[in-house]
Amino acid sequence: MNKDRRFSPSATQLSEFDEASSDLTGWDDPAERLRAALADDELQLFGQPILSLAGVNEFHLAETLVRLREEEQKLLPPGEFLPAFEHYGLLPDLDRWVVRNVIDCVARGATAMHSLTVNVSGQTLEDAEFLPFVAGELIRRDIDPSRLCFEIDEVDTLTRLEVAAKFAAIARRIGCQVLIDSFGRRSVTFNALTALQASFVKVDGSIVRRILTTPGAANKLSAIVRVARVMKIDVIAECVESDEILARLRSLGVNHAQGFGIALPRPIEVPLAAA
Repeated sequence: MNKDRRFSPSATQLSEFDEASSDLTGWDDPAERLRAALADDELQLFGQPILSLAGVNEFHLAETLVRLREEEQKLLPPGEFLPAFEHYGLLPDLDRWVVRNVIDCVARGATAMHSLTVNVSGQTLEDAEFLPFVAGELIRRDIDPSRLCFEIDEVDTLTRLEVAAKFAAIARRIGCQVLIDSFGRRSVTFNALTALQASFVKVDGSIVRRILTTPGAANKLSAIVRVARVMKIDVIAECVESDEILARLRSLGVNHAQGFGIALPRPIEVPLAAA
C-alpha cells in the first residue's frame, strides 16, 4: 500500500492513472469522489479479531480494516480504492478518518475489543501533524492511549527507518502501542525491532502458511519468536487458516494468531459471538 517516494511518475503516467481510475471505478472525478466519501462518512470500519494463545483462548485485540460504501450499500474492498487514495496523496486524510472513528467507537463502548490496531501509510508516517491530531482526539474523548496500536509495514521500516522510528517514538510518548506488520516478507532483520521498540511484531503470511511443510519457514518463525521473547515483544502470526497451523504456532511459543481460520473480518461494532 505504501509508495516508495524515490519513484517520481511522469505527467504521462499520472494522466494514465487518472484515466484508469475512472475506468475501473466508474467515477468521473476519483479525487473528488474520495474526498466526498471522507466528508460524508461513506466508509465503514471492520475489525478482524486477533486470538491470544496464552492460556484460555481470548480476543482482546483486533485489526481495523476499512470498506467504502457504494450504491445499493455495496462495500468496496481496500484493493479497489486504496491505490487511488495513495495516488492523490489522500492516505493521511483516510488514516485520520479511521483514527477518529476508531476512537469514537471505543468511547461509545461499541466494540468488545480492548485494543484496536490501525494501519498507517508511508504518507502518514511523514505527516508531522498526524500524531498531534491523534493525541488531541484521545484527550477529547478521554480514551486510554494504549488502546490504540499503530501498524507500520515492514516495507517502511526497510525504506524509511528513520522516519518510521521517529513516528514510533512519538506514538509511544503519547501512550499508543506500535506494531511492525508483514515482518519477514522480504528479509528477517531485527534492526527495526530495536529502532521502533514495538509492542508487537506480526509475522508475514508467506512464512506462517509454510511452517508445516517447509522446515526453513518453521525455523525462521522460531528464530523470530526467540528474539522477540528476549526483547519482550509479542509475536502475532497472520494468515492462520487451519487448526494444524494453530497447534504448531502454540508449540513454537507464538503469542497471538490472526486469519480466516481464527475469525473473519466483521463490522467493528458486531460482537464476536454474533459472527
